[in-house]
Amino acid sequence: MKGEAMLPAVRSAAAPADTAHPGAPRVAHHFATPVQQFESAQLGMWLFLATEVLLFGGLFCAYAVYRAAHPEVFIYAHRFLDARLGALNTVVLVSSSLTMAWAVRCAQTGRQRGLVGLLAATLLFAAAFLAVKYVEYESKWRHGLLWGRYYHPAHGHPAGDASGQAGTGQAGQEPANASAPGDERPMAAGPNQSPATIAAGAGPPSRGGPVTLGGAAGPGATPPAEATRIAASAAGPRGLAWHLRRPDSGRHDEPRNVQIFFAVYFLMTGLHGLHVMAGMAVIAWLLVRSIRGHFGPGYFAPVDLAGLYWHVVDVIWIFLFPLLYLIHG
Repeated sequence: MKGEAMLPAVRSAAAPADTAHPGAPRVAHHFATPVQQFESAQLGMWLFLATEVLLFGGLFCAYAVYRAAHPEVFIYAHRFLDARLGALNTVVLVSSSLTMAWAVRCAQTGRQRGLVGLLAATLLFAAAFLAVKYVEYESKWRHGLLWGRYYHPAHGHPAGDASGQAGTGQAGQEPANASAPGDERPMAAGPNQSPATIAAGAGPPSRGGPVTLGGAAGPGATPPAEATRIAASAAGPRGLAWHLRRPDSGRHDEPRNVQIFFAVYFLMTGLHGLHVMAGMAVIAWLLVRSIRGHFGPGYFAPVDLAGLYWHVVDVIWIFLFPLLYLIHG
């Protein structure tokens, strides 16, 4: 009978904040104190974030493997990313981390208006990040810079043909005027290559300009004095295999398997974008509850845990930005 008399009091202490005064602690029945409950929630969030680090860690390992196996692809393809947009998104996400941390502090000190305003600002920063990412994705889609068999550089893009006419074949196939497979040959670059040795098959091409593969036609013909009209370029990576096409094919010189870079790019940035959208949903839920006055010095755990998640999303992008946009050598 005595235990039954104490039960209503226990239920009252564990009542949700919206049934008591705003900011009251919400102590579940299986926790002894609010501190124990808060520390358990933090431990659970850190364990969840550890799984997120493992997920993206695997993707970073895949990036390292593909970059080591195809360095010429990453060196060639990174130039089709706009580093200015990537830098803008970095500034936006860092600013959102600042406003999120400030919102947690406002919840801890009971500043209700500051909490609402900062959560709204964080939500706007996240929306701005996705808007910039949409601009990038739309440009890649329009120019055919996609993954796998969908990689097909379109008209008017630097990755397309030199004459401005994109290949009209199916994805993964050569255009009608492309050279035959026998016209392609690997060229391994070495240190201090001259234009003559590049034309003879000992070095990579420069980024543009005509390249002559082989000497003049006909028996006994005198080969040209210069095999190329462009100077030797230090941009070509040493020791890499470059597959060149004849100038009459109307295509830019590019390494094979460029679609690998864009597969890695869309996988890593797309998964990160999904995490940003999940964070926006949580922040919007916190904003609605903050407007209703559910958080205060006695109860701010959801705001604090969402802040931890958002900071990890920010840190992941800080790694993605230099790996995809800046490192090109």
